[in-house]
Amino acid sequence: MFSIEICAGAGGQALGLEQAGFKHVALVEIDDSACATLRKNRPEWNVIKEDVKFFSTKKYENIDLLAGGVPCPPFSVAGKQLGNEDDRDLFPEAVRLIKECKPKAVMIENVRGLFEPKFDTYRTQIKRQLNGLGYKCFWEIVQANHYGVPQKRPRAILVALKKPYSKYFVWPLGVVAPPPTVGQILRDEMKSNGWEGADAWAEHASGIAPTLVGGSKKHGGADLGPTRAKAAWELLGVDGKGLADNPPTSGFTGNPRLTVKMAALVQGFPHDWEFVGKKTPAYRQVGNAFPPPVAQAIGTAISNALIAGYNQINQEVEINEEARRA
Repeated sequence: MFSIEICAGAGGQALGLEQAGFKHVALVEIDDSACATLRKNRPEWNVIKEDVKFFSTKKYENIDLLAGGVPCPPFSVAGKQLGNEDDRDLFPEAVRLIKECKPKAVMIENVRGLFEPKFDTYRTQIKRQLNGLGYKCFWEIVQANHYGVPQKRPRAILVALKKPYSKYFVWPLGVVAPPPTVGQILRDEMKSNGWEGADAWAEHASGIAPTLVGGSKKHGGADLGPTRAKAAWELLGVDGKGLADNPPTSGFTGNPRLTVKMAALVQGFPHDWEFVGKKTPAYRQVGNAFPPPVAQAIGTAISNALIAGYNQINQEVEINEEARRA
């Protein structure tokens, strides 16, 4: 099955969908560093550096999936929550691209703030537009820690499928077991530079992380978020006031800081995924990413629905062909 991804960022959603069996024919991203990250890790992907507002999907008509994580500041509690009055709101562009290529399925990710009551009318408007294009919409808040990610990261996920496939879609239930702790995820990386206190630190870091915040180009630097998030990190034995260039060395005392790689592991990226750019832009890519395990789980649910729909359509074609011959 084939997909297009808009606002691809550093590849969290794209990686998860790849793991779910989708092959990407195009990944559209405007940020230079994020494009470099995508090309570094997947040279075979067709990465297109372009503003989504100027991108067209007409040549990809009837593709299996159009996915993306449209910018969250218009709906984030960390911003002004201007919604459709914010010029960064790309939901209208997503709808335009859906009209152009008529994908069988759609998956759009955004922040939990989109479910604030003030955006009820806006969500309803989007749903009506997609219903008018022949899609049935499923919109839920999904928790990353339900899918093995050691982080509190609620996200608003819109899944829409055309009618022949929508009746087969079921939201993934997530895993029954609790996610690994921050200490379990980061123990080896904390030990990698010779720090003798890594094992004791890992035992103390026995919970999951608060939501990682990447910030934007105008706001947010290489730290672990607002005051409340930093306090939560401190309870886990992490100094959230900044990021480290390297893991702690022999003789280190106090609370360590995360490196970009450590933050990526907390986000659910694999160890070998590399982020291109200096520390702040690299961390911004990590903090703004969609956790790959969550994307994989939802992508698999979409894939299963499409396969079931394909099978039904093929069976109906065979029945009609047999009836015609008779």
